[in-house]
Amino acid sequence: MPYSIALAGKGGTGKTTVAGMLIRYLVKTERVPVLGVDADANANLNEVLGLEVTDTLGNAREEMRKGSVPSGMTKDVFMSMKLEQAIVESTGYDLVVMGQPEGSGCYCAANTLLTGFLEKLTGNYPYIVMDNEAGMEHISRLTTRNVDLLLLVSDTSRRGIQAATRINKLAAELNIGFKECGLIINRCKEEPSPKIKEILDENELKLLGTLPDDDTVYEYDFEGRPTIEIPEQNPAIAASERIFQTVMP
Repeated sequence: MPYSIALAGKGGTGKTTVAGMLIRYLVKTERVPVLGVDADANANLNEVLGLEVTDTLGNAREEMRKGSVPSGMTKDVFMSMKLEQAIVESTGYDLVVMGQPEGSGCYCAANTLLTGFLEKLTGNYPYIVMDNEAGMEHISRLTTRNVDLLLLVSDTSRRGIQAATRINKLAAELNIGFKECGLIINRCKEEPSPKIKEILDENELKLLGTLPDDDTVYEYDFEGRPTIEIPEQNPAIAASERIFQTVMP
């Protein structure tokens, strides 16, 4: 069984950048191949990784719902073909993008097929990194329900911290079945305040570590350069690797 890590957090906290850092770390430490799954409706994990995406699973699901399966091809074969087309391959890792969320109409048949094919796909990877939207819908509907580590990402704001605690509670209510949950606080200029630690303690949310506010990370992101290519000696990269060393089996 693969070891799966799902990332979530309030928008703008750097969640996707941290997902890219984690994939980078897993490849560096030869925990390969890694499957990256971009399950955020605002998909941009491919930009962090420097990959071009031409198709998504959302497109395949929409085509099947509309009856766009080619004549003479079964729905099973169609979805299998679309899944293979949606996989973007790179050195040490692959990426698949969920794409657009469900619109109006019934997606039950398409989702059932998609879930089955995803389960087969994930069995080929020892590690899966899923970048999710805050609501966690993709985890509960389309990806594996057994998450080994729910990795929450927040900035230093009170709203970001509170959002992380709410996601933690929501994930438990959805019965996703995660084994562990922890928080990374991003863009820190100083150690978390006693008040932040108090909020985390009250909500039984473990702080895994902090990442420093870093101009290089901001510049790469602003310029559209793959943040996975940031030099290894960068303080934020080094801090992320120290955290991942403590949580990755």
